[in-house]
Amino acid sequence: MIRICFHGAESTGKSVLAAKLGWPWVPEYGRDYAEQHGTEFTMADLLAIAEGHESRVEAALAANPPLLILDTDALMTAAWAEMLFGEIPGKLLAYPKADLYLLFDPDLPWIEDGTRMFGSLADRARFAAIAEAMLIRAGVPFEHVRGNWTTREVQVRNIIASLT
Repeated sequence: MIRICFHGAESTGKSVLAAKLGWPWVPEYGRDYAEQHGTEFTMADLLAIAEGHESRVEAALAANPPLLILDTDALMTAAWAEMLFGEIPGKLLAYPKADLYLLFDPDLPWIEDGTRMFGSLADRARFAAIAEAMLIRAGVPFEHVRGNWTTREVQVRNIIASLT
């Protein structure tokens, strides 16, 4: 079983590609949480998001697919904690890690969807830097995904093909 996590700032194509690729995937729990509870997050909300997402991952792993795409994980929630509150609870760093992280660069146009928060160029750059720093801090393998939609899809498909 190979777990690949899509990681990065908002509006970078993670969810769109995860749904489009055709492999089993775990949708982002945080989006559903924000749509239900709003985006005035507390640290308790972020911890609940990480727990809810991990429950989805565990359910997907029960089917034992050879490859599983994770549309984010607790490391991205840790990046949110850093971005919003300037601190990272250790619990967010303790969740199981993916085998490979694909770090989506913020080089696509921003699309507001009602749950996104950091659309300015400065905020997007800061969030992207925090997301990358989180991967480095966790010591996990990652590769950048960048460019237009077509380029991103080709990059992701090629990376996945090289692992299967």
